[in-house]
Amino acid sequence: MDGVELFLLGRALMKIGEDALPEPPGGTGRYAGSTRLVLIVTSDIAAHPDSAVGEIAARTGLPQSQVSVAVARLKEAGSVQTVPDPADRRRVLVRPAAGVSERVAQVRAAGVESALATALGSDDPQRLSEVAEALDVLKRHLMPAAPYRP
Repeated sequence: MDGVELFLLGRALMKIGEDALPEPPGGTGRYAGSTRLVLIVTSDIAAHPDSAVGEIAARTGLPQSQVSVAVARLKEAGSVQTVPDPADRRRVLVRPAAGVSERVAQVRAAGVESALATALGSDDPQRLSEVAEALDVLKRHLMPAAPYRP
């Protein structure tokens, strides 16, 4: 495998992950189609708690307006909380919520089997099991030890 193949594999895995996520409540409304945006912002907040929206935008390369929309969606779902910045009361800092929201619990409980079967073009149990085991090996070796928070 070369760097390009690894990059393309990563993109394919991201697509499978997005397809495995349960649709958020009101998924056809004002936040429809922003799952990838929310995931990018969520991962940045998990890695950099107590960041201002502008800092998240700078790190992710997303426009500040899109980060604000994602933070609003995450806050509405109970996944993050915002607090005034003690250094500058005009700004707010975003951090993971202290507890697990209903939406986070729903996302964590969702399985990936259906999305994997769609991606593989097969629901063969042996093939699904083999791919799921390979993904578990990758997760064990490549994911940070800290649990996913938001």
